[in-house]
Amino acid sequence: MAKKAQSTLINMFLSLTVIAIVAAAALALVNAVTEEPIELAKQKKTNSAIKAVLPEYDHTENLDVDGSSCVLAFNANNELVGVAINSGSDKGFGGHISIMFGFDTDGNITGYQILETAETPGLGAKADKWFAEGGKGNVIGKNPGTNNLKVSKDGGEVDAISGSTITSRAFCESIAAAYEIFKKI
Repeated sequence: MAKKAQSTLINMFLSLTVIAIVAAAALALVNAVTEEPIELAKQKKTNSAIKAVLPEYDHTENLDVDGSSCVLAFNANNELVGVAINSGSDKGFGGHISIMFGFDTDGNITGYQILETAETPGLGAKADKWFAEGGKGNVIGKNPGTNNLKVSKDGGEVDAISGSTITSRAFCESIAAAYEIFKKI
């Protein structure tokens, strides 16, 4: 009959070390394989969001303002027609929310696309349509410089998502941050 291996501290330490090394190597391999496709998918989503939030344009120019990614859109006559600004807030109910906002040359919101969110499905996740044209909290066409784009509970003129005031506040905070960047361009 085979002799049973002794359960000693050294055997346990070596076994756990080998398991940890194998697991770390497997995770590193998976990360290396998936890193590029994930980055390409993010870039594709960002490019799609830029097209969705800006008025018709001929060409664009990338710009970094205070660490925020901005895209200036020009028509065929090289006149500025709009600006897309990647903004966000860490104060969402589910944590960070990242949003691409579009502004015309007067500072009016031309559109938005949510890039990243971890908000509650059925509640905060409704932000993708709630604040859009035709939505109950519509911000499209409004200018953050002349309109009080805060949640109505805070004295503003934006209807919060029912049951999701925290997400709505984070969305409005993102608008304010994007508009501050717009004013610097």
